[in-house]
Amino acid sequence: MNYPTIVLKPKRSESLRRRHPWVFSGAIDKILLTEEEEDLQEGDLVEVVDSNEKPLGVGHFAEGSIAVRMITFKNEKIDESFWEQKIQNAYNLRIELQLAKSDITTCYRLIHAEGDGLPGLIVDIYDKVAIVQAHSLGFANSLQHITTAIKTVMSDCIRAVYSKSQKTLHQQGEIGVEDGYLYGNEKSPQIVLENGLKFEIDWINGQKTGFFIDQRLNRELLKTYSRGKKVLNTFCYSGGFSVYALAAGATEVHSVDSSAKAIALADRNVEINFGKVKHHQSFAKDTLKFLNETTDTYDTIILDPPAYAKSKSAQHKAIQGYKRLNAKAFSMIKKGGILFTFSCSQVVDRKLFENTIMAAAIEAKRNVKVLHHLSQPADHPVSIFHPEGEYLKGLVLYVEE
Repeated sequence: MNYPTIVLKPKRSESLRRRHPWVFSGAIDKILLTEEEEDLQEGDLVEVVDSNEKPLGVGHFAEGSIAVRMITFKNEKIDESFWEQKIQNAYNLRIELQLAKSDITTCYRLIHAEGDGLPGLIVDIYDKVAIVQAHSLGFANSLQHITTAIKTVMSDCIRAVYSKSQKTLHQQGEIGVEDGYLYGNEKSPQIVLENGLKFEIDWINGQKTGFFIDQRLNRELLKTYSRGKKVLNTFCYSGGFSVYALAAGATEVHSVDSSAKAIALADRNVEINFGKVKHHQSFAKDTLKFLNETTDTYDTIILDPPAYAKSKSAQHKAIQGYKRLNAKAFSMIKKGGILFTFSCSQVVDRKLFENTIMAAAIEAKRNVKVLHHLSQPADHPVSIFHPEGEYLKGLVLYVEE
């Protein structure tokens, strides 16, 4: 190895010894450059050592409070064999989870950032296409190596690899990275299966990588509470929860999203599964506005909003938003109704979220019981050394009276 070296201050290496993958800028004592390096660049590979210069691993350097994201805790070279082993380990887990090579589910997450030891990298599989999303310049610089590793490990299971990193990197001030195929060229959108149900995925124009794969198990659970029920699915995007509710035998389903494109996609997904059905209605309208204006009441309501807080400074405002949204849902749900409520804001932890929902129930004067605590599925693993990786939090609530 011949990487620039990050030397940590005394007593600032314990978190890395416990395999937490972040090095904060305040922990750095000095930077030792190689003879070839005049300066350390965003995305460069660096070796991290303790104050006695004992190796702790290798990561990607970045400007900002998180200065290094570790991709290995070994003193090893980052070459093609490294990437192949990382992809192989992740793929083996998805085979164990009965997701890879499944006949009923053809979309899943292959790489989940810190959860798979690659902080800053997301790879989602849609049938024969891998969608790669780099959240750091370090991974953007390695996309060709990652593509080669995916092709090698998954061989005939993959016909194309598409990079969708432009937006995520542009938000961080990185420019010059464009979306496009790194291998192959498959037509988008395509239809994939999730638990035997069909969904149209547009990885080029859709949100995130094209679908919210992380709600797969929670959508399946909804079927338990949908048969013979009137269901409201808010922030519906592609209508995932709506399709599952209809599959379970809901008598009526309403889908709401502020985006007309999302509503069109939800309607399409309903149609490709069930044809034209009269008991599904969709509304291109802001969710809170819809809740305030509708005179309908519902047996089951799903609240799955986008992240209300993406930084600690926005936390208080986010809490008020969650409280207002849930209080309104509590006020209009029928006695004996079921509420599925979620937060995907990483800076809102589970305890804070649950306290907020309790405050909403108090404000609405409803007696509420917790039936299920929900999270992300196993193809979105959380490293035990990085609990911050549990971003999706949810509750299934029984509104008794």
